[in-house]
Amino acid sequence: MISIEHIKQEDNAAIAELIREVLTEFGANKPGTVFTDPTTDALFELFKTGQSHYFIAKENGIIAGGCGIYPTEGLPEGCVELVKLYVAKSYRGTGLGKQLIERSIAAATSEGYRELYLETLPELHIAVGLYEHLGFEYLDRPYGNSGHFACDLWMRKKLVH
Repeated sequence: MISIEHIKQEDNAAIAELIREVLTEFGANKPGTVFTDPTTDALFELFKTGQSHYFIAKENGIIAGGCGIYPTEGLPEGCVELVKLYVAKSYRGTGLGKQLIERSIAAATSEGYRELYLETLPELHIAVGLYEHLGFEYLDRPYGNSGHFACDLWMRKKLVH
């Protein structure tokens, strides 16, 4: 059975490894993404920031995926970024990505956010399809200052309160 819980410090190395494996698998292991972002190795510490959450999915102690929300600098008021959705290859197609996003949406709503924003790459087409299915709409420019200059797809979703 898969459990979804807040990240713990001991999850840092395994989730960073999973993130880099997925980016490499899809040919998105390049500068300007979380692949080279130093915070990828310290997500537990990063998500101590107020009004942020990062969820880890585990089965039998093995990390199967992760996703969260983060109040990225420069976002419009009431908006939070959906960040770092990564699911291990063997768990794709099981609904785990959707569960992680729904958990992140619930956290954003409970924090009072009215809108979710995300940045991604065309290479991550499986995730893009999921975002579309969940009602995210395309934007013609980025919000905020994530520093992930290689991401050239931007999407948003209004949250219902």
